[in-house]
Amino acid sequence: MTSSDTATALSWLDEAADVRAAAGLHRTLVPRAAESDLLNLASNDYLGLSREPSVIAGARDALERWGGGATSSRLVTGTTTLHSELEADLAAFLEYESALVFSSGYLGNVGAVSALMGRGDLIVSDGGAHASLIDGCRLSRARVVVVDRGDHDAVRRELDERTEERAMVVTDSVYSIDGAIAPVTQLYAAARDHNAVLLVDEAHALGIRGAGGRGVLHEAGLSGAPDLVATAVLSKSLGSQGGVVLGSAAVRDHLIDRARSFIFDTGLAPAAVGAAQAALTLLRHRPELAVRVRSNAARLAQLCGGEVPEAAVVSIVLGDPARALDAAQRCRDRGVLVGCFRPPSVPPGTSRLRLTVRADLTDDDITNVAEVVNSVLAEI
Repeated sequence: MTSSDTATALSWLDEAADVRAAAGLHRTLVPRAAESDLLNLASNDYLGLSREPSVIAGARDALERWGGGATSSRLVTGTTTLHSELEADLAAFLEYESALVFSSGYLGNVGAVSALMGRGDLIVSDGGAHASLIDGCRLSRARVVVVDRGDHDAVRRELDERTEERAMVVTDSVYSIDGAIAPVTQLYAAARDHNAVLLVDEAHALGIRGAGGRGVLHEAGLSGAPDLVATAVLSKSLGSQGGVVLGSAAVRDHLIDRARSFIFDTGLAPAAVGAAQAALTLLRHRPELAVRVRSNAARLAQLCGGEVPEAAVVSIVLGDPARALDAAQRCRDRGVLVGCFRPPSVPPGTSRLRLTVRADLTDDDITNVAEVVNSVLAEI
């Protein structure tokens, strides 16, 4: 094969890139400096803990004790005593029998769904489920039915009509696009009434909803309930990196044996484990952080004339992707970094600015952000 043959075989990439650019869907990586004058409302550092001194110290101590990496998969030498301690702490704090830490939230969701469901099973997927849950459904080889976001009656109908012996319902507890809360109580009732499992991603709820930031499921009185599996991340409110699956001891044992994204992946780096453990300790002793971040989000939404969110995300729908991208750049030019969500992250016609609020923002910060956003919206 010649180099020209290779170039011809991949020439479609240039055409695809042109199509994306014309639709306003081209993306670029913009390196972030360690120090910046930008006021950051684009990260998911909801509690502002990624730079908390005790969290940095937790990472540093783990790095010095265990080294730069886990050195192998968790099943070989990649499980340290630090991993086990964090899993025990997460399970205790969130009130589940057991926890299993993955290298990312994405891998946790993919691993949990694809290991618990398989060919000949049914998965009913909420229309607002995160991409990692969607990919887990695809990899499971189960039959997948997608229902409209939050439509628990549709979930019941699909479970009523199923012919498969085993079934699972998957959803986010807090939808990542706009911070709305899923009807987890109704979804759990539907699953239990039909001998199905409910798997809920608490990525955008941990540290924000529930008593002391224990999540939507805890708020609903469902933590540790039978036939319930929860997932969460260490990379948002805990300011670190990694994911966790929570449930019964039997679920944990099964994932260790069957979850490919756990078995064949290098364990989470000890520094990330140490940082997450320090952040969890801080959250346990400062439950007011969860209240503060929700209060900040409500105030910002009110100042921007938007709907008050149920979590930490303020979403401003602009429709056209190019318009949303232009608005985000204008905000950046004025010192405020905001998220810009375009398809496929959101449905066509709903491109938006997504502002993720932090607990450590001051009243002056929020006022400044609102002034910038409102001036940009007036211009466009």
